[in-house]
Amino acid sequence: DLHKPIDRRIYKGPQPTCHDFNQFTAAADSIALLVGFSAGQLQRLDLVRKDSSRLYNEERLIDQTKVTQVRWLPQRERLFLAAHASGRLYLYDSEQPCGASPPHYNLVTRGDGFSVFSCKQSKTPLNPLLKWEVGEGALNEFAFSPDGRWLACVSQDGCLRVFHFEAMLLQGMMKSYFGGLLCVCWSPDGRYVVTGGEDDLVTVWSFVEGRVIARGHGHKSWVNAVAFDPFAVAASSSGPELSEEEEKEEESEEEEEEEPPQAHPITQRSPGFTYRFGSAGQDTQFCLWDLTEDVLSPPRVPLPKLRPLPGLPRSLSRSNSLPQPPDAASTLSEGRFATFTRREHPKASGGDEKVEHKRYHSLGSINRGGGGDKPPSRGDGDGGRGVDGGRRMDPAKVLGTALCPRLHEVPLLEPLVCKKIAHERLTVLLFLEDCILTACQEGLVCAWQRP
Repeated sequence: DLHKPIDRRIYKGPQPTCHDFNQFTAAADSIALLVGFSAGQLQRLDLVRKDSSRLYNEERLIDQTKVTQVRWLPQRERLFLAAHASGRLYLYDSEQPCGASPPHYNLVTRGDGFSVFSCKQSKTPLNPLLKWEVGEGALNEFAFSPDGRWLACVSQDGCLRVFHFEAMLLQGMMKSYFGGLLCVCWSPDGRYVVTGGEDDLVTVWSFVEGRVIARGHGHKSWVNAVAFDPFAVAASSSGPELSEEEEKEEESEEEEEEEPPQAHPITQRSPGFTYRFGSAGQDTQFCLWDLTEDVLSPPRVPLPKLRPLPGLPRSLSRSNSLPQPPDAASTLSEGRFATFTRREHPKASGGDEKVEHKRYHSLGSINRGGGGDKPPSRGDGDGGRGVDGGRRMDPAKVLGTALCPRLHEVPLLEPLVCKKIAHERLTVLLFLEDCILTACQEGLVCAWQRP
């Protein structure tokens, strides 16, 4: 009953900024909820057991900045992570208290653009258990891989960093084309990471290959939320149909090989695999994207493994628009998705493009002159070393490298759907089995019928 909420709370002073339910422990007699606040505090609630509330960082001795995201650790009952606008990430045990004085830390490990500290424990264990310092500026969002082993973080410095969480090791890194990164998500099989941010782009980064494989341009302002559609992936994952002779040949080959299954945590992609993901932005637009085989495995000469800083080969695809897959009309049923329709391609005259580029931080102004309009680099204490050893990164030295290829060096996707669906900034995007949920700063939560 939408007219009778399960729980309602009004906060005076600090405002709630993020929340997360513990899906692992959720039951009929317990629903654990974490809430982060604008002044840095955290609260654990139970929507069934009303008397089990607990506060963390209540005196703001751990961190005094806004909580940007809070998440329970996958398959854990008590541990959770909290990211702050200070660029720090804290690991908490929900059953342990916080100290009465500011915590003291010991350095555990340090790497390229991050450091990890442990809290000096007294006789009684206290929160936080660990403190991560990641990048420079606010840590805007983080996401665990489907298997829970890898942690992807996006920061205001424009960097995506992927860590092995338990080992505290940096596995891969990517830089935005311009400005900070605001959102991040994993594909259901853990092979790809999609980010969105202040460059108005969605960027697809291959975790397996450690490189940017595509960018999507459809938004006219910052991208606030990205999410994969796991149900569309399952529906479109079937490969091309084979004849009876080809099926017999494949069966005989499988019997001859009889190789043991690979223990790699990432699922192997079948031929003809298509991923679908969505994005929502401050331009109040919802975009729906498809990652097809021609993008994931383009027919080109194999390239040598790219190092972090050398420039990318010029042999990469220079097309600004990829053709729609032949089955796009069958996979996207127009008319069922509220008022969403497939996006029309811009006219050759370029009239719409001129209007679209008249905006702050527009992709058009960035792209003129091959990325000449770059934000000025702030001076740092590492002598302009860029990526090497410092937390700051010189955009002029990174643009055109494996960390941030130029626009013509990777395919530029166009959305299947690009539709204005709100009057205020969109902030939430969630794919469910029977609908798609969006939320905006106007206070509306909308359910859309699936395509």
